[in-house]
Amino acid sequence: MKHLSALGKYFWKYRVRLGTGIFFVALSNYFNVLSPQLMKFIINYVDRSLSLTGAPHAAGLKGYDILVRKFISFITRYSSIAKVVLVASIIILLLALLRGFFMFLMRQTIIVMSRHIEYDQKNEVYTQYQQLDNRFFKSHTTGDLMNRIAEDVSRVRIFTGPAIMYIVNLLTTILFCVFFMVQSSVELTIYVMIPLPILAVIIYFVNSNIHKKSEQIQAALSDLTTNAQESYSGIRVIKSFNQENAMYRFFTDNSETYRKNAIALARVEAVYFPSIQLLIGISTLFTIMIGGLYYIHHQHGITLGTIVEFIVYVNMLTFPVSAIGLTASMVQRAAASQKRLNEFLDIVPEVKNEPGAAPVALEGKIDFDNVNFTFPDTGIRAIRAFDLHIRKGEKIAVTGRTGSGKTTLAQLLLRMYDADSGMIRLDNKNIKEIDLSSLREQISYVPQDVFLFSDTVENNIRFGKPDAGREEVVAAATIAGVAKEIEGFANGYETMIGERGVTLSGGQKQRISIARALIKQSAIIIFDDCLSAVDAKTEQEIMGRLNAYLNDKTSIIITHRVFSLLSFDRILVLDEGKIVEQGSHEELMKIPDGFYARLYHRQQSGTEDENEAEK
Repeated sequence: MKHLSALGKYFWKYRVRLGTGIFFVALSNYFNVLSPQLMKFIINYVDRSLSLTGAPHAAGLKGYDILVRKFISFITRYSSIAKVVLVASIIILLLALLRGFFMFLMRQTIIVMSRHIEYDQKNEVYTQYQQLDNRFFKSHTTGDLMNRIAEDVSRVRIFTGPAIMYIVNLLTTILFCVFFMVQSSVELTIYVMIPLPILAVIIYFVNSNIHKKSEQIQAALSDLTTNAQESYSGIRVIKSFNQENAMYRFFTDNSETYRKNAIALARVEAVYFPSIQLLIGISTLFTIMIGGLYYIHHQHGITLGTIVEFIVYVNMLTFPVSAIGLTASMVQRAAASQKRLNEFLDIVPEVKNEPGAAPVALEGKIDFDNVNFTFPDTGIRAIRAFDLHIRKGEKIAVTGRTGSGKTTLAQLLLRMYDADSGMIRLDNKNIKEIDLSSLREQISYVPQDVFLFSDTVENNIRFGKPDAGREEVVAAATIAGVAKEIEGFANGYETMIGERGVTLSGGQKQRISIARALIKQSAIIIFDDCLSAVDAKTEQEIMGRLNAYLNDKTSIIITHRVFSLLSFDRILVLDEGKIVEQGSHEELMKIPDGFYARLYHRQQSGTEDENEAEK
């Protein structure tokens, strides 16, 4: 239950709705418990009238509610028994209508409040997702994250809505019923309430079991969701390797785990609810048996009306008390889900705005001063004592073996990670002193792993600049060398590209990703091996256009190729997180047995082989 205390801020925010809803619950139950008293009076009235003992007077009605007394005073003005019964029946019908009206208002306040809380909580979870850094997403599966924002939040909503409503309904119903039962007969009330402590013990032991099984179910559901999500996303790989049966068996195993946990919980609940009904039945039996004996022997002032009144009260308690199990299950499941949400929401991102961080208009000067960085999840030391100084407007190429730290430089510049030691400065200002949003807004980045959204081509390009017009979109696509292909699509720039750009080729996806970065017109632009899926001819066209586009911009191009059409101010060769070669193309070609020279010769040899093959 302690995990649900995190919901206090929401209850406070919607305190007016919550308080009003509780008031309507109380009113609804108040009008409900008046009916048994009227029934008691009518039965006693008819019984005494037919036995010629005389009707009771208002002075003998001290056990009745003040409103019921007024009703009795009104209906006893009629001399005919039939009229008294008729008017009393109409009043009971009116009380039922009033109860129904306030039940409607109760749901309109409490259930609607729960929907508002669900909306706020999903927004809070989504906001937290966006604030967390790369380390978190590397250690959590997409399926688990989706399950938290969907299934877990929905289960918490069941608590903030129906469960709260049932709890208040239970408390007010028991309070009103027991109060008027004691007013009517203390002795009979004691016998009727005997099964309730047994019920409390059952609830205590069963709830702990329900809570444990609920956590197991949520964990199994996360695994199942992850398995399904990965299968959907990787369906082409699954089919190409003919692994449908293997993936089906894997999914079946996860599904079987979830099924077993769900059935185990259902078995507990299957025993729980009939047990509650049995205890309610015992209370009804006590009412009839003991009340009947008191009535026969004229003891404790028990009348025929009193027995009927108690039977109605016990039946009124049937649903609220039987709902204890359902409500307990809702609360326990919500607690298990809220615990998972709290664990996630309490995570403080390692990369965040430092105190005093402020937006800065970047011009493009970049300095790495003795920077060191080790990936926290793997322990791999990616950058070692790294020093680099880039002037505004310089074009820098970065190459090297796989795993030499090239992509890590881009991630450090975007503050996807923070360096372990040393300092990164932009325009002579510590990168940690720059507001994160301002920093990333002013750096265009084309990642190695291209990601496109399930939207139109135009909206994917415009993602880099949401207010861009069609002319800007076309201009960016033209520089990226993809405009003609887009115009050849059936719907042009309005073409839907499918999830992760599944309807496009690898080269088309890369070039749309480049256009998305170019449209920002940032002072700093980083290309991370973004032309690997493009043929040599298209690559030359793109690099030719980029040469003019990058004139006044600081650009870092991470690549495994040598771009002869783009004039770089410097070329860096990285190995094990350090710069091992640095200089212009001509300077690096002069280094005996240098990495860059070998890379260039291999590339030229491959090009010549291709040309020979074409001949």
